[in-house]
Amino acid sequence: MRFDLSEEHLAVQEAARDFAQKELKPGVIERDSTMAYPKDQVRMMGELGFLGMMTSPEYGGGGMDTLSYVLAMEEISKVDNSCSVIMSVNNSLVCWGLETYGTEEQKAKYLPKLASGEHIGAFCLSEPEAGSDATSQRTTAIDMGDHYLLNGTKNWITNGGTSAIHLVIAQTDADKGHRGINCLIVETSWDGVEIGAKEDKLGIRSSDTHTIMYTDVKVPKENRVGADGFGFKFAMKTLAGGRIGIAAQALGIAGGAYELALAYSQERSAFGKEIFKHQAIGFKLADMATQIEAAKMMVYRAAWLKDQGMDYAAASSMAKLFASETAIKVAVEAVQVHGGYGFVKEYHVERLMRDAKITQIYEGTSEIQRVVISRELVRNNAYLPIAAMEAETV
Repeated sequence: MRFDLSEEHLAVQEAARDFAQKELKPGVIERDSTMAYPKDQVRMMGELGFLGMMTSPEYGGGGMDTLSYVLAMEEISKVDNSCSVIMSVNNSLVCWGLETYGTEEQKAKYLPKLASGEHIGAFCLSEPEAGSDATSQRTTAIDMGDHYLLNGTKNWITNGGTSAIHLVIAQTDADKGHRGINCLIVETSWDGVEIGAKEDKLGIRSSDTHTIMYTDVKVPKENRVGADGFGFKFAMKTLAGGRIGIAAQALGIAGGAYELALAYSQERSAFGKEIFKHQAIGFKLADMATQIEAAKMMVYRAAWLKDQGMDYAAASSMAKLFASETAIKVAVEAVQVHGGYGFVKEYHVERLMRDAKITQIYEGTSEIQRVVISRELVRNNAYLPIAAMEAETV
């Protein structure tokens, strides 16, 4: 397994870095402070192809591989994680889920506008009583013959206030447990869809996170994704890929914080020399760089496995777990390197530290990642054959 980046990969990386530095960085502090949704920036992301990177060109997407998506996520996350989480949900949860498991009619109807950014999508799984326990869905979708009648509440929904399309996970037959759950495509313009207030969050403050209420929403049968009862599997399979995106976000946070700390350490002097020349700071930077490189290999490896059509469930959870822990450690140390300046908004690292925390929580907490990893380790020794197959491809 090699991570030699092609010319296309390098071009994507450079384009994302250029966009982040020129278009996202100038207003990122103000948007974070005021919780202003990055409307113009999201529009530009759509125009540049960042909102449908892995979607087939047949449906208006870029047709790129997962590694290209990871590289773009990493660069954008170094600067603005409100924009990168919008990008992550639209790409790896909504577009990927629809293209992989939707009908041809569903894909033709919804994907072109989602991939272009004309419409933004939301993935509606979490509930007030069902976060990590995704099998305990209280949102119901009653089969009414030619349609489902949808009732329930979803919370912590990224893109909740700006999305035109929701993928809603709901219980159709409680007697069947997780086999009675379905995923429904819901248009937010339909009667009965109500958007709650925007959450005032610790980090990723300019992304819009809302509670969504569904009251007697009529969802046509043709808007069910997959066979009857496929909804729970749809959610789990989609989240496995989504974790690669959040791992890339965490990697970007760590990388952005490190780059700021390294630059500051070369500008700031104390006791007659630049502070990076003091062993206390030099060792911090060495540890930060080492942790980032380790996280990078795990994230890139998970993307590579997905692109090869191999089992990536354990790898994506490992990548998200390790990268999110790295993001926290590196961001905290970056603030420390900056000293008092790290505690003020102007130097960016305090925002990255706040943003880092959510990567340990959404799309599966660190505790849930450990559950997934431990189960994968004993599932027919699932992880060992992956290592063997990789060895054969090198």
